[in-house]
Amino acid sequence: MAALTDSDAEETAQKVALITGASSGIGKSAAKTLAREGVRVALAARRKDKLRQLEDHIESEGGTALVVETDVTDEDDVQETIEEIQDSFGRLDILVNSAGMMALNRVEEADMAEFQRMIDVNLNGLMQVTQAVLPLMQRQGSGHVVNISSLAGRKSFPGASGYSASKYGVNGFSEALREEFTGEDTESIRVTDIEPGFVETDLSEGLPPEWMETLDPADVARSVRYAVSQPPHVDVNEILLRPTQMEL
Repeated sequence: MAALTDSDAEETAQKVALITGASSGIGKSAAKTLAREGVRVALAARRKDKLRQLEDHIESEGGTALVVETDVTDEDDVQETIEEIQDSFGRLDILVNSAGMMALNRVEEADMAEFQRMIDVNLNGLMQVTQAVLPLMQRQGSGHVVNISSLAGRKSFPGASGYSASKYGVNGFSEALREEFTGEDTESIRVTDIEPGFVETDLSEGLPPEWMETLDPADVARSVRYAVSQPPHVDVNEILLRPTQMEL
């Protein structure tokens, strides 16, 4: 991974990022990656013990972390999280929407409660957190929203109907949000949609054998870092990444 230039590093060190789903997988790796670049990171998830372990790791490496126990589907939780970040850091520059869940079943066998939970976490929670951070970013006149979507948001797979539905929704939301903040008279808020193939995380347990060529969470974290480290006039809209040997 290429190092930041001196000017990039100085600017990045002043930034604050909120990362949902930070207790494991892509969110955890993104938090470590951004913290190494000097970004102050707010770690959001429901598993506070895991967040504390990550906080200790980041601070042991000289970084700055804030644990904010958060359920992205709970509006009060989300609002309290944003208020705590504002009180602690006074700003928020980057949102990485990484909280997610995946339940795989053919439609005729699916538990509709699991379908609803995926929509609530993967899509509604993502939209709720994004809406909550926008006023702060608008007051600053800048910000960057990074949504962790999926290859399943571009291509559906048997057994992944509910998951794909949630991720297709994320892609549509990301594009509409980007267009809302495009133009000379709008705040400088950028939007990036990252669509990885299958990633080796807690969510990958139970994947069919033909899907088992996977990425590492660090591969996705590098994409997050790339997107948010671009100069202000560059908006990386989409990043699609697959394992090299993946045939799907």
